Amino acid sequence: MGILISAFGPSKDEIWTQIAADIGGEFIKGGFWGTDVLTYKHGEWQILLDTYTVTIPAGQVTTPTTYTRMRAPFINKDGLYFEISREGFFSSIGKLFGMGDIEIGDSSFDKQFEIKGNSPEKIKLLLADARIRKLCEKQPNIHFRIKDDEGWFGADFPEGVDELHFECSGVIKKTELLKSLFALFALTLERLVQIDSAYEDDPQVTLK
Repeated sequence: MGILISAFGPSKDEIWTQIAADIGGEFIKGGFWGTDVLTYKHGEWQILLDTYTVTIPAGQVTTPTTYTRMRAPFINKDGLYFEISREGFFSSIGKLFGMGDIEIGDSSFDKQFEIKGNSPEKIKLLLADARIRKLCEKQPNIHFRIKDDEGWFGADFPEGVDELHFECSGVIKKTELLKSLFALFALTLERLVQIDSAYEDDPQVTLK
């Protein structure tokens, strides 16, 4: 076993368990059929880290692809939506909703990322916090947005509740990246309150 650990490094479970201990969260094993999750409580918000796998058909072969995601329901005060991704990464999604490109005035950030949303003024206020920009820049692959629901198979959200959402392909096992993600979510939720786009109240949603 020691040889395997030295060859492949610590497992996801080991890394996520240690991160939970470091940040004051909880790592919950999903069992044989369930999904492992790392949960962290920040104020009244629950931030949840997990993975999911989808099977994509490619001709006669189906290929499973695993994604890392982080989610946090919150009460969306003014219906703000945004999407931040690396240039060219998931960029077609925003176009489907008719969202135009937004530049925030930081030339380095604007060059690295595609930013879309329904309120350029609010999104510029959100990203005026340099700490949020720096945390986005730490992620080599990023699709960071506000989603209006969990989809057909997810949790039902009450009226006015949306979800801060991150995803990328692969299983993230780098401690620095994962801790940066939790920091990004915590700061973004706080910033949404500061710009009058979110409430600090418990959204009364339990993610699955």
